[in-house]
Amino acid sequence: MNLANLSGPSPETPQCSAKGCRSDAVWVLAWNNPKLHTPERRKTWLACDEHREHLAKFLGVRGFLKDVVALAEWDASGAGSGAGTEG
Repeated sequence: MNLANLSGPSPETPQCSAKGCRSDAVWVLAWNNPKLHTPERRKTWLACDEHREHLAKFLGVRGFLKDVVALAEWDASGAGSGAGTEG
């Protein structure tokens, strides 16, 4: 994940993607829209604990949600190092 592209005061403190939320992100919701993206492409939304379920349901109802991973695990795995990971 290219943290420099995430909204927030600094790349060291990524923030939740929920509208109006300024809480620190704890979760990465990896998704893709099969009508627009190749199967291997993953876009991401970040979520705090409070908004993880809401954002996951929003993506899940549409069939877009692929994975929910703790931000620390996502960063450690290098999963976000490819293009198209910001949401």
